Amino acid sequence: MSEFFQANAEVLQRRWPALFERLMAEDTATVQAELVQGLGSTLSVNGVQLTSRHDRIHEARIQAASLADKPQLHVYGTGLGDLPSVLLEREGLERLYVHILNGALFALVVQLLDQRQWLEDPRVELFYAGDHPDFFTPFFALPAEMLLADDFNAKVRDRLVSEVHLSFNNRDFDPQSTEIQQRLQECLPVLLADADVAQLFGTCAGREIYVIATGPTLEQHYQRLAAIRQRAERPLFICVDTAYRPLREHGIVPDLVVSIDQRISFRHLPFEESDGIPLVYLPMSDPSVLKAWKGKRYGGYSASPIYANLREQHPRAQLHVGGSVIHPAVDLAVKMGATGITLFGADFAFPMNKTHAGWNDGELGPPVNQARHWVRDGHGQRVSTQLNFRGYLCVLERYIAAHPQVEFLNSSRSGALIAGTGFNPEFVQ
Repeated sequence: MSEFFQANAEVLQRRWPALFERLMAEDTATVQAELVQGLGSTLSVNGVQLTSRHDRIHEARIQAASLADKPQLHVYGTGLGDLPSVLLEREGLERLYVHILNGALFALVVQLLDQRQWLEDPRVELFYAGDHPDFFTPFFALPAEMLLADDFNAKVRDRLVSEVHLSFNNRDFDPQSTEIQQRLQECLPVLLADADVAQLFGTCAGREIYVIATGPTLEQHYQRLAAIRQRAERPLFICVDTAYRPLREHGIVPDLVVSIDQRISFRHLPFEESDGIPLVYLPMSDPSVLKAWKGKRYGGYSASPIYANLREQHPRAQLHVGGSVIHPAVDLAVKMGATGITLFGADFAFPMNKTHAGWNDGELGPPVNQARHWVRDGHGQRVSTQLNFRGYLCVLERYIAAHPQVEFLNSSRSGALIAGTGFNPEFVQ
């Protein structure tokens, strides 16, 4: 071991003995690192540069400048120690929390480079990011380690990515958008003629509810769901809009359908056999699709700024929305009074190398071969996904954590592991 390792190890062992033991158990051989030269130098890991190869400290100062002068700050990723060192120059900084995103990488860095400048500072606290269920603010996440996060810390990494991308993802929902205002005006007469979704709240107190999404694992359950649907006493079936057609094609009639997306068309929600099936929607929905629906309709809002004026002028109840129709469907189930919710097709990933149940590859979004990201499934294995799916998963997990009075179960291990859920033994062996 290098002289740097011995010096770093002494500090780590003295300040964080349990963490030091974990670091020593990391397999640094899994980190394919090489020196990259420029005006300066850095390490490249799996083709990802940890820092600038020209001026690491200047880069760290630019990163630090994005963080306000707060007494407590969080850094995700250890890099080569430059950002923590620069932040510790602030006299007003009382505590700096550094969260490891790749344990083997950090173990390698402490073997190669002197990290004592920041490790010895009494204001520093060091953790594995994955030891906490969520991230803390204010934070800076090192870009390289957002790509290099290991499996243990991936869940927090996913939440960091979702947070960083939030404003970009919301760019299509500008309240001043002419297109959005036009859609809301077109939908307003329908909304005013329909019932308030609040009328459904509390109507299923104590009942079990199935919330059915369109992930590939839904296909495993068509036969069982059809049989359960015929029982005299059974759970309530709430499905998302894109699951409606596949369910009907397999003889399953949902009790409620939830739709929020302006792009949902008659292709997704055929109206011909919709008699007696209530539809819950938000007023970004296509008014022609709404008008054609034969079942009773219930309108509501989300907390989005695009509905601010409507909420004030024409009050309706709200449903929780976080980018996917699965969120208001689950929130509706909770507000209807469910004490137990089982999720179907809530995969947030592409198990079985498919994107959705009942739809061809690419019909409802990017095809499987464009997947560049991953989550862990219920078996602990990596399964491919896309970035927005990971964001939707983060939102659902936070919602579940905020509703401990409801038991949430999953119907499959093949999709993404959803924190806060167990597995329904009737469907998962």
